[in-house]
Amino acid sequence: MIVFTLFADLIVYRIMGLTANTRLAESVHFFFEDVSKIYVLLIVMIYLISFLRAGLNTDKIKNYLEKRGRWAGYFIASGFGAITPFCSCSSIPLFLGFTSAGIPLGITMSFLITSPLINEIAVILLGSILGFKFMVIYVAIGIGSGVIGGLFIDLLKADRYLTVIGQKALDRASLSEGDHEQAIRVEKISGFKNRHNFAVNELVTIFTRVWIWVLAGVGLGAIMHGFIPDNWILEHLGSGQWWSVPGAVLLGIPLYANASGVIPVIETLIKQGLPVGTAMAFMMSVVAASFPEFMMLKQVMKPQLLLLFFIILLVFFTLAGLILNIVF
Repeated sequence: MIVFTLFADLIVYRIMGLTANTRLAESVHFFFEDVSKIYVLLIVMIYLISFLRAGLNTDKIKNYLEKRGRWAGYFIASGFGAITPFCSCSSIPLFLGFTSAGIPLGITMSFLITSPLINEIAVILLGSILGFKFMVIYVAIGIGSGVIGGLFIDLLKADRYLTVIGQKALDRASLSEGDHEQAIRVEKISGFKNRHNFAVNELVTIFTRVWIWVLAGVGLGAIMHGFIPDNWILEHLGSGQWWSVPGAVLLGIPLYANASGVIPVIETLIKQGLPVGTAMAFMMSVVAASFPEFMMLKQVMKPQLLLLFFIILLVFFTLAGLILNIVF
């Protein structure tokens, strides 16, 4: 977004006086631009989602999903993730809202995996660069990753690895029908002022837990962004070695960008000779497995679930890259 770029320009070039087009300036510029963008997105999204959730009838949502079965829930969540234009960090407030509403963890994970991978702009850009066939395959991989990932999470009964905050939904789900209805009535808040107060309280609670982790994650990404040039990626991952695809995935995790922002870089790497699958594995890792995202998820996920989520993404993105290298 141009406003965050201009803000970073003001801080880096005018106030700090750094010289443009140097590695230090690029790294610091990345840091201020992304921190400001993530903070604003978090504040807006946490407030809006909390405000809506305050008056949400979670029982109806749960009943709707239960009537259609888990498989339908995975596809619905992945489809919703595909049409929401969120990056990995701005998907977190929705994920937290779904978890707090008592939506099954596997279904919420389907959304969390798919949402940053697919958005309309990214799909159109990819189609224009690599063709309609690639666009269809990429969308199928994104939605398929969400569906299979959600299913895998439920099969492992990974909801036992939620933190105390995340376990609130499980406690509510274990109540008797009468008590459950009472719990829903207690949580449902009427009146604009009451819902506003609830949203502000949720915003303060969540933001105070995650702001420092955003700084840490983006800071690490900024260092790598400024001091690892594109030609280094091409030189070390462009020869088609067996480890090049998982290597690209691991390299992309400390970085952070949305799909639309990283696509021009991917286009350049592909034109310079980086295999398509390796380039896309790198892109998927950058947009869907960032350190800021993992840091924010710490408030609802225990280390075991975070590790499991990381492994799922690593495996899916590696397989996707290998498949795309074979097809293209």
